[in-house]
Amino acid sequence: MVLHYFDQLLNHGKLAVIDRFVKPGYIEHDPTRASGAKALREWASDLKTAHPESHATVKKVITQGNLVVLYSNLILETGSKGTALVDIFRIDKGKIAEHWNVQQQVPDSTASGHDMFSTLSTPRLPGPDPRASSTDSEKIALGMMLGLTVDHDVTALDRYAAADYYQHSPTAVDGTAAAKETFSKIYAQYPGFTASPKRVIAEGDYVAIHSHYKLGADDAGMAIVDFLRVRNGKVVEHWDVVQQLPATSANDNTMF
Repeated sequence: MVLHYFDQLLNHGKLAVIDRFVKPGYIEHDPTRASGAKALREWASDLKTAHPESHATVKKVITQGNLVVLYSNLILETGSKGTALVDIFRIDKGKIAEHWNVQQQVPDSTASGHDMFSTLSTPRLPGPDPRASSTDSEKIALGMMLGLTVDHDVTALDRYAAADYYQHSPTAVDGTAAAKETFSKIYAQYPGFTASPKRVIAEGDYVAIHSHYKLGADDAGMAIVDFLRVRNGKVVEHWDVVQQLPATSANDNTMF
């Protein structure tokens, strides 16, 4: 349902899917939009009017319980690299009741040479591996991220990540050695650096962690979604999308 809704709304401008799939009291966390189905309709109409050639290509889908995560490349103008976009939907009684998103401009180049969307680890499957344990994947992915962002412990990478894991974060290169160096510098420069996970969605060998990262107590921080792929008990690949929290918002719900 969510994939159909997303495609029809963003790629075809079919506003009727809002009436069909969105609850009237829909809660919005995107800081550029107000809550409610009416505000969503206005936003979608304005988007297609301003960018008639806009389209979104879904790269990853992760589902757990009543939460659905889409990772997409949204292109507003033909020829541009567009935006890396994460949408999280909460479903209630067959309809979309709540929505969060995080977005980041796709850069012209990355430190690793990998794009922000491809999957390089094997096996290359069309989606999460149904044979993999979601519980185990969540434990490993969360263990690594909490170790790095809350405990300031770079050895979490030794316990939870493959030494040569693939990195799609634009400023990072592959491997745990580089990640250790990066996080050690962050700890030294920002001793108050921390992350607060708000929701974790795990399906098979994929885990999405939606968090509030802060460099210090007075920092408004960033909304970040980390995607991790777990194979044979180790994190083998990582993607992320990072958005600075804005000073103002069209709703009172925060990004979390």
